[in-house]
Amino acid sequence: MLLDRNVLADAYLAGDVLEAGVLEAHGVEARSTQADAAAFAAAPASDAGLELWLQRELPRLGLPLQRRRVRAKQHVFRAGQPRTALYLVHAGFFKTALVSEDGREKITGFRMRGDLLGLDALDMNAYACDAVALDTGELWEVPFARLRNQHPQFQERITALLAQEIRRDWNWMLALGTLGADQRVVTFLFDLAARLHALGFSGECLQLRMTRAELGNFLALTLETVARSLSRLQARGLIEVAGREIRLRDRAGLGEVLSAGARVH
Repeated sequence: MLLDRNVLADAYLAGDVLEAGVLEAHGVEARSTQADAAAFAAAPASDAGLELWLQRELPRLGLPLQRRRVRAKQHVFRAGQPRTALYLVHAGFFKTALVSEDGREKITGFRMRGDLLGLDALDMNAYACDAVALDTGELWEVPFARLRNQHPQFQERITALLAQEIRRDWNWMLALGTLGADQRVVTFLFDLAARLHALGFSGECLQLRMTRAELGNFLALTLETVARSLSRLQARGLIEVAGREIRLRDRAGLGEVLSAGARVH
């Protein structure tokens, strides 16, 4: 059975179950539930480790696994709404954003399978930002308070996730403050590719779930600037653009774009 690695990635991110033999045939490691549970504390912050751990531990506590289906453009929660739980992304893509009183929006990140929504409100009674689905997805409700009290390793895991979020924010602050438009776009493509690779898939062919305007908002660029940057990179043979699908054709060349020098547009 032959499957493109990007199709495999889409299936995984959509929450589909793939047989171990199919995964191994495409270079994707198939791990046992026991091995995943044992590696929970050491697993990357954005992966299936927490997902598998919840499947094992919630029944032991007598807690049902609460699944929530969402559609594109549907809010998971809004800033100021009472915080009831954390949400683990099982399928789909989501954006988090701050919205001012006069309606201005600033996108703070794009979340995919394995990410937790609501982490930034752990010390608050209300959510600190908006979380919105970019396509059809599924979330798992994480009963944070119950798990924190009964599983010290869960608290350690949450602390590690928060630390990783801080480091990611620092890296993006550096990128947005020192890089030009093309470099910001390349940085985003490399980051998305790396996140897919961390899930066990090729990051060469990327399916963007966000619009060009949303990408520009996140990168502090206008829609027109994002479009021009993608066109320039494609004209140089570095990427191939087909609608929302972007294929990385020359990683070395893209790396040269990043090393060309930092300058702000």
